[in-house]
Amino acid sequence: MADMLVKNRPLRVGETLTITGIPKTNVQRFVVNISSGVDHALHMSVQFHGTVIYNSCQAGCWGAEVRHGRCPFKYDKLFKFTVTLTREEFLVVLSDGSEIHFPNRLGASEYKDFSFDEGVLIRSFEIN
Repeated sequence: MADMLVKNRPLRVGETLTITGIPKTNVQRFVVNISSGVDHALHMSVQFHGTVIYNSCQAGCWGAEVRHGRCPFKYDKLFKFTVTLTREEFLVVLSDGSEIHFPNRLGASEYKDFSFDEGVLIRSFEIN
């Protein structure tokens, strides 16, 4: 279940989503999903034990995980990261400047649904 949902606000190829927020104290993780209906094109799970996990889910089947070996997010500290959609991938740029290139496995040119779960307070959500 999502703590925050944004529906019917398309992120299109060539556009960038910018998210700022604050992780709540002592949560184990928080999750960001960029979706099309029930399918997750980008599932980003920030694990405070030291990694960020990226995946996708189509027709109920999860793909192969991509792990980013360090977690630049800190409890109760404001973060900002961006997600740029291309036809081939999601380019995620984290607060520390590190980049993750996650494939656009669903292959869509736009995604309209976003959810934020488990322990994060979203301050801003902007698509340019």
